[in-house]
Amino acid sequence: MSETMLAFIQGSEWLIIGLAVLLLFGAKKLPELARGLGKGIREFKKASSDIGDELNRSDQEDDYDRPRRRQRPIEDR
Repeated sequence: MSETMLAFIQGSEWLIIGLAVLLLFGAKKLPELARGLGKGIREFKKASSDIGDELNRSDQEDDYDRPRRRQRPIEDR
């Protein structure tokens, strides 16, 4: 679901969604579902930041491995 679609959901609609979730899963399962959802989001964020860190690290290593071209002085050009 996109963020723009979530922005159009108002308070009463959130209440209806919450009641539907409560009816579907029951009051005893909600804390367990919320815990699982939080854990999944946390793992996803950690994995995405690890991938970003690895990409940044590989970019920096590529810069060091690449031979630098020597620039000629301006007078010789």
